[in-house]
Amino acid sequence: MTMHLEGPWLSLSGKRKGKIKFRTAEQARRHRELEDSWAKLMNKHGVEQEQRRQRKGLDAEPLQYNLSAPPGRETKYIPSLGNGMGNAAKREAPQYTGNKIKGIGTMHKSNAVPIFSDDEAEAIAHMRR
Repeated sequence: MTMHLEGPWLSLSGKRKGKIKFRTAEQARRHRELEDSWAKLMNKHGVEQEQRRQRKGLDAEPLQYNLSAPPGRETKYIPSLGNGMGNAAKREAPQYTGNKIKGIGTMHKSNAVPIFSDDEAEAIAHMRR
């Protein structure tokens, strides 16, 4: 299924929620009170959202890349585990040496077809596209 067929519920640009809407003013007031009490509790324990995000990013160790071999693996050549048998020369390309095929014809577009007789050559010549 392609992306243009998906509805608005599929968001690839983020999962941020929009503005919270309340049915009544009482619910909005209660929500604000709960948010304030939660913020006071977080401040009491010394954990604030902004500082926690910054601390997490700053405490992370920088990436280090080690492209050398691990200790004890400085060998330049690793011998094969085989017994030395099995090496072979490249096989020669097959080549037709007989006299049964008279030639190669082109049937439809670039379809190569072997021609065995003069009758077949005439039949292919008379075929339409």
